[in-house]
Amino acid sequence: MTRVQLADRIRDLGPTDFDEVALAVFRYQAVHNLIYAHYLDLLRVETRHVLRLTDIPCLPIGLFKSQALQSGQWTPVRTFTSSGTTGATTSRHPLRDETWYREGARRTFERQYGPLAGRAVLALLPAYLERTGSSLVFMAQDFITQSGHPASGFFLDDLPELARRLRKLQQQGTPTLLLGVSFALLDLAERYPMPLGETVIIETGGMKGRRRELTREELHDTLARAFRVEHIHSEYGMTELLSQAYAPWQGKFLPAPTLRVLPRDVTDPFALTDYGRTAALNLVDLANLDTISFIASDDLGRVYPDGSFEVLGRMDFSDVRGCNLLVGDL
Repeated sequence: MTRVQLADRIRDLGPTDFDEVALAVFRYQAVHNLIYAHYLDLLRVETRHVLRLTDIPCLPIGLFKSQALQSGQWTPVRTFTSSGTTGATTSRHPLRDETWYREGARRTFERQYGPLAGRAVLALLPAYLERTGSSLVFMAQDFITQSGHPASGFFLDDLPELARRLRKLQQQGTPTLLLGVSFALLDLAERYPMPLGETVIIETGGMKGRRRELTREELHDTLARAFRVEHIHSEYGMTELLSQAYAPWQGKFLPAPTLRVLPRDVTDPFALTDYGRTAALNLVDLANLDTISFIASDDLGRVYPDGSFEVLGRMDFSDVRGCNLLVGDL
């Protein structure tokens, strides 16, 4: 298939189409992504022998830090970058089409939470607003624009104004989304606890060195008590992905239709393992059509037969062998 044909298939992806389209994307990227083609050569993988989704090799996520992972020749309209400590090498993800990303992110959110239009969207993302290249800020800006609500906006460190606006929206009965990084939501909870009723609160993770790390359960319990809501929601996304997943309460993430998560053996980078077991997470993101859709992440979790998954933490790299040896040749 051509790139245009693949994009059309991904945009109109049906519930039973994922495996077929993923194989077509694999064959396209095996030719048009030079880094991935070289990786497949090192593994001695012949594309004609890859007949199932589970046979497709995943590229180590660390290569986003050192390689230009474009499929085809095109000029990026922007580049998403990951956060990192001073001097650290960060991941870089070039974007071919802003509309492609915006439309996919909207579809994923609205599929789970309903329309953005008419909803107040309040984004508390200080660590992300303080740097350039954040895909999360880009997505939040589009959500704010789509909402069309005058109360929508970003909040860097003006917690008093955010609290005032939340109270007013609650009094008015306005559907509201509060999207925030974990440490900033905790700051808000400590300084301005208040009942937020039906407000959807989505934490995006990350203490960014501002607070001690908490388990997701501890974080959610603290926030739920402060804001007197039944559930705190979570978002799973990263610089290397153009698709997202949301967890409507503690536990399992529900991925975008364009995202599939597969469980990888923690000691063998080329073997999958059983559903329900603690595993490393392989990510198949069809929205990454123009970069690389097959990614071996550093996250640990559990994947379930219905496609949902949990995130438990990060891998201990003392257990990783084969991928690192191959990366040295790229």
